[in-house]
Amino acid sequence: MNLEQIRNTSIIAHIDHGKSTLADRMLELTGAVDARAMRAQYLDSMDLERERGITIKLQSVRLGWKGSVINLIDTPGHVDFGYEVSRSLAACESVILVVDAAQGIEAQTLANCYLAMENDLEIVACLNKIDLPAAEPDRYAAEIENVLGIPADEILRISAKTGEGVPALLDAILERTPPPVGDADGPLQALIFDSHFDQYRGVVSSIRVMNGVLRSKDKLRFMHAGTSHDPDEIGVRTPDNTPVSELGPGETGYLIAGIKDVGEARSGETVTTDRHGASEVLAGYQEPKPMVFSGLYPIDGDEFSDLREALEKLRLNDSSFTYEPETSGALGFGFRCGFLGLLHMEIVRERLEREFGLTLISTAPSVEYHVTRGDGAVLVCSNPSDLPPAAEITSIAEPYLRASILTPSNYTGAIMDLCQTRRGELIKMEYLSPERLELVYRLPLAEVVIDFFDQLKSRTQGYASLDYDPDGYDTGKLVRVDILLHGESVDAFSTIVHNDKAYDYGRKMAEKLKELIPRQNFEVPIQAAIGGKIIARTTVKAYRKDVTAKLYGGDITRKNKLLNKQKEGKKRMKAIGRVDIPQEAFISALQLDD
Repeated sequence: MNLEQIRNTSIIAHIDHGKSTLADRMLELTGAVDARAMRAQYLDSMDLERERGITIKLQSVRLGWKGSVINLIDTPGHVDFGYEVSRSLAACESVILVVDAAQGIEAQTLANCYLAMENDLEIVACLNKIDLPAAEPDRYAAEIENVLGIPADEILRISAKTGEGVPALLDAILERTPPPVGDADGPLQALIFDSHFDQYRGVVSSIRVMNGVLRSKDKLRFMHAGTSHDPDEIGVRTPDNTPVSELGPGETGYLIAGIKDVGEARSGETVTTDRHGASEVLAGYQEPKPMVFSGLYPIDGDEFSDLREALEKLRLNDSSFTYEPETSGALGFGFRCGFLGLLHMEIVRERLEREFGLTLISTAPSVEYHVTRGDGAVLVCSNPSDLPPAAEITSIAEPYLRASILTPSNYTGAIMDLCQTRRGELIKMEYLSPERLELVYRLPLAEVVIDFFDQLKSRTQGYASLDYDPDGYDTGKLVRVDILLHGESVDAFSTIVHNDKAYDYGRKMAEKLKELIPRQNFEVPIQAAIGGKIIARTTVKAYRKDVTAKLYGGDITRKNKLLNKQKEGKKRMKAIGRVDIPQEAFISALQLDD
């Protein structure tokens, strides 16, 4: 195909600004999907995406418009899936920046726009939702010009819901997006920008040809993995998979080569021909690093092997989470999993339960600490129970984030109060317009992962938005709080917290467990401890059977004799008895909301 006829672009925006709806209108207008087969969020293929109304995986589609071909990629908007956005930009020459005409610029709008600028991509900006009564397109066009430097008269006004202005947007993509460059006669260089696993056909890779021609009859070499495969099928998504015999430079499509391991066709992989192939690999991507860690345990111990199998299969579809086996004295055998964020953790857990029929307990989320011991050795520790004894530790360093919060100015006090209580340090405060400002804070990741986002939304009535980037490690006064039941430590409830918050955490956890643990035939002390020092305590009272009920008068010594006998029995039971903790107690005590 002639390079002049090809345009490669992707849609980027903050969450809920209308990316998937815009993709729907484009599919309709270009005739890619028959009107009878059309449904909302057509490109969101996962049930979870459709239920939650969010995009989790990027999706590509080929559209025809006025004699040209537009290769479009729909990307996620949530901060946890930012790595999907960065991958899609490597396959494009321009981006469609969508901004809500009723809300204006949000945190992810800025983050994604800066990503596009770093990649030297043409930005086609548009204000969406102009059909809303609360829309103020002129005001927010001026804000985009002020903050991002895109001229207000170049910003298109559209409604993805009604289709108003979308044909003009498609025309603007053809006009403003530079055609791709590539040498059709050179050796093949193709970039894999996404992969997923199909249980019948193996790995299906989304691919962008940079140079040369990808043909279905050529044997292919995967340069990073060092493996060779015969292609089973190459094709384009229109949006249904349509096989073709070849893909030329600048074209986007898919490749199936009977690969059973996603590790051999990772995102960022360079594909070339086995004979007379390219000698240089294309610039790939940085592997996303997990930021939040949690233990996943099957409620029924017999399901451990099923959980392992499920994690292996799920990792083929989502290579951004990690897992390794671990054992807990309280919960048995399970896996320590690493996620990109709290939403990512929820999605993975929900997919495991739905797609593989498992029932799971997840431990409280924690982050990765760098622990320096007295002998100078540095341990990387993501599980609180792996922390060495306090006497051996010289210092503990925790990960920090640089968080950017965009908010209406009347909520500034509430946000500053929230960040200060989470040990945040103000770096920058800048007004984007008289009514809106950007606050940049440096915050410990451990203070953000539990409920920071929920608190931020509730304190600002949903108007604030958050974006963050990792910002190194810093040492702090961190301690491990252990929960002891009947004198024995329960590792599932151990956590690492800042010294100033240790007493508060210990007291709350002890009181919560008092409500959840059923009464035994003996007293059960619940204690929170740092090292050997008890910082909080509460007690689950014992049952007391009325052993004197059968007496009907007589000497007091008979009554005392029976009560002393009961006391001896309770003492003996306390020495040998074990506290039975129901699974519900674990689930309730480890709930994220609290």
